[in-house]
Amino acid sequence: MYLTKEVKEGLFEKHGKGKADTGTSEGQIALFTFRINHLTEHLKKNRKDFNTERSLVKMVGKRRSLLDYLKKTEINRYRAIIIELGIRK
Repeated sequence: MYLTKEVKEGLFEKHGKGKADTGTSEGQIALFTFRINHLTEHLKKNRKDFNTERSLVKMVGKRRSLLDYLKKTEINRYRAIIIELGIRK
């Protein structure tokens, strides 16, 4: 399994306020980015996996809405997470 409890805690500890704080926008964006990267690699090997492709598109949309929310409320946190995760604008 690619997403273990330790990996999740590490993501939330690095990008959120702590490993138990899973509600921050930065932590959720980091988790979505990790999952999106994993699914992208999967789809490079399995081009005809349309169910995974659909879930990837939905996940990108959820991440985009979180980024839009963060951009609207606190622009400095938005800019920091964009640079930290290497996400295109």
